[in-house]
Formats: sequence, C-alpha cells, structure tokens
Amino acid sequence: MLEDFKKFALKGNVLDLAIAVVIGAAFGKIVTSLVEDIIMPAVGILLGGFSVEDWTYTFNGAVLRYGAFIQSIIDFTIIAFSIFMVIRIFTTMKRKKDVPAEEEIPVLDKKEELLMEIRDLLSKEKTGL
Repeated sequence: MLEDFKKFALKGNVLDLAIAVVIGAAFGKIVTSLVEDIIMPAVGILLGGFSVEDWTYTFNGAVLRYGAFIQSIIDFTIIAFSIFMVIRIFTTMKRKKDVPAEEEIPVLDKKEELLMEIRDLLSKEKTGL
C-alpha cells in the first residue's frame, strides 16, 4: 500500500497540481491585497469616502448587511478580471514562443518536377478526367 501511495504521490501530474495550488494561493493573497488595500481605497477616495460595505437594512432587530455582500461581488469581479489578465498575458507569451519559424518551401530540381508531373498525369488517367 505504501508503494502504491508513493507511485500516486510522486506522479508528475500530482506534483504539478500541488505546486499550482500553492502558487495559486499565494497569487490569491496578492490579488486580494491589491483589491482590499489599493483599488478599493482608491475607489473610495474617488467617490468621496463612499463605501458600499457599510450598507445595512434592519428588520425586526435583524441586521442584513447587504453592502458586505455587494462588496464581495465587487471584489470577486476585480479578482477574476485580474486573474484573467494574468492568464491572458501568459498564454500570449506562450503562443509567441510556440510559433514555429516559417519554413522555406523546398526548391525542386528538374527530376522531381518531372516525377510530379508524371504522377499527376497518371492519377488523371485513373480517374478518367
């Protein structure tokens, strides 16, 4: 059983996934800090100290903090857009690296051209064109 676990845990895909989760968590903290500590205070300054998070509704002693919910939606939208932009940049960089150099069209010598013409003529005879 221990050998099976070692085989499973040391597979490339499992290790790649573990690394991706750790990096994703760290990236999530960076983006969350960006949103909470830089973007939202800047938006608050631009709107004159306006904060959505403080919106509440009280009904029979129960406090509904719908402003915190709206703030969470705004945070999610900004974080999702940030992640989208990072992934888009990485895929653009990868595409540029993966694009093969243009291949030169091989120059055919006279024998090869003649053989190609013969091949084409024979195929026309077979099809009856």
